[in-house]
Amino acid sequence: MLILNKTAGVFFKPSKRKVYEFLRSFNFHPGTLFLHKIVLGIETSCDDTAAAVVDETGNVLGEAIHSQTEVHLKTGGIVPAVAQQLHRDNIQRIVQEALSASRISPSDLSAIATTIKPGLALSLGVGLSFSLQLVGQLKKPFIPIHHMEAHALTIRLTNKVEFPFLVLLISGGHCLLALVQGVSDFLLLGKSLDIAPGDMLDKVARRLSLIKHPECSTMSGGKAIEHLAKQGNRFHFDIKPPLHHAKNCDFSFTGLQQVINKRIMKKEKEEGIEEGQVLSSAADIAATVQHTMACHIVKRTHRAILFCKQRDLLPQNNAVLVASGGVASNFYVRRALEILTNATQCTLLCPPPRLCTDNGIMIAWNGIERLRAGLGILHDIEGIRYEPKCPLGVDISKEVGEAAIKVPQLKMEI
Repeated sequence: MLILNKTAGVFFKPSKRKVYEFLRSFNFHPGTLFLHKIVLGIETSCDDTAAAVVDETGNVLGEAIHSQTEVHLKTGGIVPAVAQQLHRDNIQRIVQEALSASRISPSDLSAIATTIKPGLALSLGVGLSFSLQLVGQLKKPFIPIHHMEAHALTIRLTNKVEFPFLVLLISGGHCLLALVQGVSDFLLLGKSLDIAPGDMLDKVARRLSLIKHPECSTMSGGKAIEHLAKQGNRFHFDIKPPLHHAKNCDFSFTGLQQVINKRIMKKEKEEGIEEGQVLSSAADIAATVQHTMACHIVKRTHRAILFCKQRDLLPQNNAVLVASGGVASNFYVRRALEILTNATQCTLLCPPPRLCTDNGIMIAWNGIERLRAGLGILHDIEGIRYEPKCPLGVDISKEVGEAAIKVPQLKMEI
């Protein structure tokens, strides 16, 4: 019997017959000898249904993804029940497309890796249920994946990066700084105390009604802000970064969002327009919020670098900072981080933008990493659960705060 958390509500459980028919749809000859480990990765933690087949040398043999962005743009945000239904509608097709593109028979897979934490409960349930049925039919090992661990390790697929390294994960649902000491060995230095930066950008974009802007109507909130910011004056509004006096590595974005909302209300009154109409100063507001967010992210990351070097957790020269997650694909944020790494004799590495957002490749690669290290490979899947909320690694953020490291001012000439 499949046991899931009660928070899942009604979960998706494909019938054995459907899974059997799905597997029979592959015409490849089973039993082919493969010298490399091969993992199927499945990702449904939020609003993208994704799958990929990756081998241990880092070759992406096949991938497929179904984005729900267009649907959620119309509703003004992600509705969990809608996301769940869209995952249900698309997961079998997406997995089939990834396997077909790979030319790998399901019977030749070494393991199946699936995101089980953290994320939207209803979305995680769909991926886990489908995966466990597949694992049961194929009699393959199952590798549960922590979504943020997968983001952190993606860089080792695209670049030759040794442990330890510092990782900054910034997305629509997450924001954290961690020292990566091994495949599943993380020290958490700081995290968002409220919302994630991508969530804040989406909320500001909705408040600015950017979906009504002719240049932004098909863009997500974060992309719309980045696009408009290029046309705006980032110094038009004077706003201090959040947690200005807190000498730790934690983040906060709710306060910045509230300050921006007040500025928007003031400008609406000045321009004599109602909420729901696009302000003439929208580009300036977009530039301001993006710049302030980038400065905040850089300052916390700067402190993390200094802390790790003080404690000899990172090498003094040529330490690696990895920035990943959806917000890391923002080129303004990347440029700000480049200024930081140049000033601290570090190397900034970012996965390609398409691997910064949620995808099946990072899940499959995380499966390969764990398979090679012999970590978390399950042959008995009884009682496996998904976890909507799950911290990453050992939290030493209190120790970071107690160190109270002062951060020198950097010139953000972007």
